[in-house]
Amino acid sequence: MAAKNTNTSLLDTILKKMIVAVDQSKGEIFTIAEQSRRDYEALIGELEKVRIQVHALIDEQDDLEEKVRMARKRLSEVSKHFHTYSEESVRETYEKAHDLQMKLLVSRQKEKQLVERRNELERRLHTIESTIERAEHLVSQVSVVLNYLTQDMKQIGEVLEDARLKQEFGLQIMEAQEEERKRLSREIHDGPAQMMANVLLRSDLIERLYRERGVDEAFKEIRSLKQMVRSALYEVRRIIYDLRPMALDDLGLVPTIKKYLATVEEHIQSLKQSTKINFKNMGSERRLPSKLEVALFRLIQESVQNALKHSQATAITVKLEIKEHNVLAVIKDNGRGFDVREKKTSSFGIMGMKERLELLEGDLSIQSRPSEGTLVIIRVPIVE
Repeated sequence: MAAKNTNTSLLDTILKKMIVAVDQSKGEIFTIAEQSRRDYEALIGELEKVRIQVHALIDEQDDLEEKVRMARKRLSEVSKHFHTYSEESVRETYEKAHDLQMKLLVSRQKEKQLVERRNELERRLHTIESTIERAEHLVSQVSVVLNYLTQDMKQIGEVLEDARLKQEFGLQIMEAQEEERKRLSREIHDGPAQMMANVLLRSDLIERLYRERGVDEAFKEIRSLKQMVRSALYEVRRIIYDLRPMALDDLGLVPTIKKYLATVEEHIQSLKQSTKINFKNMGSERRLPSKLEVALFRLIQESVQNALKHSQATAITVKLEIKEHNVLAVIKDNGRGFDVREKKTSSFGIMGMKERLELLEGDLSIQSRPSEGTLVIIRVPIVE
């Protein structure tokens, strides 16, 4: 018994040291990522200036080339009729042509230098982007490890005595957490992050439109920009909702689904789309075990999102029936449907639904044909 307590104490000491070391590493990686972001923003500003200068030089060269062409034509005319022009006129014509030619050469040399600088900046931006991505990935991995060490490993030493079981258990936790973080990171990167980057580009475009085409064109672009910001806000809210809808704990499954579907339909209408979402509760609104409520919400959410993303449906109906011993959920759309016999390598959403239902000892039925819509039937037993 004393040996066991000693081992546990030693393990706790090792864990504390590991936590401190990992936390310090995370801070250093985060600092590198933040500095890289600042460098990236500075380079973006410099690159924009260089591009503007290159465009200005190109315009200048077009003008100089026209002037050089006219000067050469004039010089050719003077040369042919040399005897009719004074020496002063000939010299001025030659000097003017020479001066324009030198200006054109200088302008081209400047353009060459600026193009080289632009290419160098673009290469540096690519390198910094790669650094930021690697740093963010490392921060995510370190966060998983740190979370694992601080929340789980402290108690594993008291529960598991076999070192092999400890390792397997810890790896399973890390793997699940890492997958969740990857999903969240991917959604943020592909959704709000991309939209915010487009907002920055659009804001620059608005300034240019205002200067070059006037107020009406600028306001037209501003309206488009507002729509993009609205979409980004919806994506942020959706991601937050995906993490854990707070209404689920407070109100229960039925009110949460109602609220979620209403929010989705409101967003669809803001995008000027015509998809209608109808919800029908066929049973009671009694509370279910927390894990079951979360699972059912996720399953219905995934089905609705699949219909919105892939079916091009104009109507989606969600029916929920909470019975005494089981729950039935039906999600139907009038979209383009698909061949259920055709296996798709990218159908991770359906795969995840099946895996979740296996854990709940429930079953999933998907009925669909091309041009005939899709029917998803979910049955889950209620186990207290």
